[in-house]
Amino acid sequence: MKITQTLPSNFENETVVTIGTFDGVHIGHQKIIERLVTSARNNALKSAILTFFPHPRMVLQKDTTIKLLNTIDEKAAIMEALGLDFLVIKKFTKAFSRIQAEDFVSDILVNQLQAKKVIIGYDHHFGRNRTANIDDLRKFGRQYDFDVEEISAQDINDVSVSSTKIRAALIEGNVNTANSYLGYNYMLTGTVIHGKGLGKDIGFPTANLHIEESYKLIPRNGVYVVKSEINNHTYFGMMNIGTNPTVSETNMQSIEINFFNLDDSLYGSKLKIDMLERIRNEQKFNSVIELQTQLHQDKQTALQYIQNYATH
Repeated sequence: MKITQTLPSNFENETVVTIGTFDGVHIGHQKIIERLVTSARNNALKSAILTFFPHPRMVLQKDTTIKLLNTIDEKAAIMEALGLDFLVIKKFTKAFSRIQAEDFVSDILVNQLQAKKVIIGYDHHFGRNRTANIDDLRKFGRQYDFDVEEISAQDINDVSVSSTKIRAALIEGNVNTANSYLGYNYMLTGTVIHGKGLGKDIGFPTANLHIEESYKLIPRNGVYVVKSEINNHTYFGMMNIGTNPTVSETNMQSIEINFFNLDDSLYGSKLKIDMLERIRNEQKFNSVIELQTQLHQDKQTALQYIQNYATH
């Protein structure tokens, strides 16, 4: 798959295009992407997704509180696995939002993306003030020689419901439910940085994960069962999201993973952490001894889950 963050003067290949943010690339999105890829292959065309970043709400409504399910890299990796040929990430600006509908179609879809077919939701709106709809797109299709295929109300509703339920589940810490709608394990991707070494001091050394993208949705504070691919091996562990109230005096949130059966130094490594199950809420203990006792219990709970997970 080729990723481009600048629209080319033209594609070398004619394409089938769909448009959207595709945040989460969950099972509803996957259904649309598979349809896109199949249509392109059946017609000897290339499949392309036109997406936007930053999220339009961040730009038009200055909504800095919006949290996304995927970073750009995470989204790209999932789409590539689905067989997509091109991911075009258009920088979303106020100026871009003011482009007239026909200019968007002729300049971007036709001249730059070489679209021969556009697969789009029945309720899709585009162009300045989002005044153009799918009927307008069909008219442009006849004018500029491309087909328009409609994504049904049911499929669009499935996408909307799934996204809402995934966010709600993660805010509650229910990664099991979120994963069922995603069709894969919710992931956190970041770089391992130096922490305070408190975990090591109490017998549970941790990898401290720094996530650069401030817009990434972090699930509810608590202890989770996780896994990660490190040097071509799968390692399981338990992860704490929170402020470490027993041993820390700050309210800074951290993400720390205690990997089982892994002694390697991970400083500077970029890791993708798959979240599997939630064990408990984060809590403040009366002493470090109580915390250690609880961590041993958490580990046993995690190991039992992992044993069951591995056999299914």
